[in-house]
Amino acid sequence: TAWAFATAGVDAPRLFDAIAATAQPRLREFNPQELANTAWAYATAGVDAPRLFAAIATTAQPRLREFKPQGLANTAWTFACFDWKDPQFFVALADASAKRMGSMGDEELSQLYLVALHFRLEWPDRSFPLSHCHRRLQSAYQRTEPTPSRLQRDVATALDRLGWTHVFEHVTAEGLSLDMAQPATKRAVEVDGPSHFLQNAVSKTYVANGATRFKSRLLRRLGWDVV
Repeated sequence: TAWAFATAGVDAPRLFDAIAATAQPRLREFNPQELANTAWAYATAGVDAPRLFAAIATTAQPRLREFKPQGLANTAWTFACFDWKDPQFFVALADASAKRMGSMGDEELSQLYLVALHFRLEWPDRSFPLSHCHRRLQSAYQRTEPTPSRLQRDVATALDRLGWTHVFEHVTAEGLSLDMAQPATKRAVEVDGPSHFLQNAVSKTYVANGATRFKSRLLRRLGWDVV
């Protein structure tokens, strides 16, 4: 149910809270795919569930060899998206992922690239097991970036007319793309379409999804002022 709501882009915090309370005591019954899907759903929906995530980490870590490559990448991305503070869990996930990278496509590798960036920003003095694959991961991430939308181009044109000079589709040194940016001042504008949001099931209002919040957090850590 949580996976279905997150996939459909529905914001339902009360439902997610109830599912977390029910699922947490039963996580040992979950198979690796169910563990990965549950964590992914909460991160995508941007639901704060620290007890559930702690229980998932405890349950998953001894079983990482059982995870499929996609499940490993999804889980690593999920915990980075959630801003998990245990570096050892990321190291364990990265070690397991390094052995399965030959079976990963661009989507999984791009997730691991964001995980690696998160790890470097959070723990700059620690070594990340996938550091030697940096170029491969970054290339995969850039290949999965969407092409500029018509709305994005229209906003860029409007900003030009207002005198806000900028670089269109600027790529930072870390490989993150910004719709319109002033690199010298580290100011940027992102034009987020419907896929970046969740709609609340009751109020019908919109909130940014977990992936959008994750990218915004990374950019802030890198010193960017993004609107």
